Amino acid sequence: MPADAAKASGLLFFVVVVQLSVTANVDILGGHPNLLLVTVVCVSLLRGAVFGAVAGFSAGLLADTGVFGTLGFTALLLTLAGYWTGRYGETTGRDRAHAPLLSIAVITVLYQIAALVLRYMLSEPAPAQHIFAALLPTVILNVILTVPVYALTRRLLRPREWLTREVRLLG
Repeated sequence: MPADAAKASGLLFFVVVVQLSVTANVDILGGHPNLLLVTVVCVSLLRGAVFGAVAGFSAGLLADTGVFGTLGFTALLLTLAGYWTGRYGETTGRDRAHAPLLSIAVITVLYQIAALVLRYMLSEPAPAQHIFAALLPTVILNVILTVPVYALTRRLLRPREWLTREVRLLG
């Protein structure tokens, strides 16, 4: 497990640097790909809820300090995304082909809506019309990013047999 934590932290550190320096300024058809969110979701699917929440919080806090934004904003959103994606991975078959793509699509929509609500609660500018206009292109870009990122993450964090068991209901 410590080797997995070291691999995941190295990967997430690299992704935070790439996200803040390269992909933060990318705008394709009005959408903005979120490489950090995609990576946290992929790590969470492979390693579970607690690992995903810790990974999301750490990567989000690093991203928040990198842009000198509201400290904890991205950390909170990525913690929730990592936890709930990890729960989905623990309770369903994570070896299903549609699991990463479905997770990214749903979590991207929920992430954008939660960011909008959180900005509103913090009295920051939250232009809902721009967020919803860019929602579909952002989801499509994140789903496209999922395929190579999930393949790389799966190669780094190989699934173990005791982690890949599905939850069985009693009764």
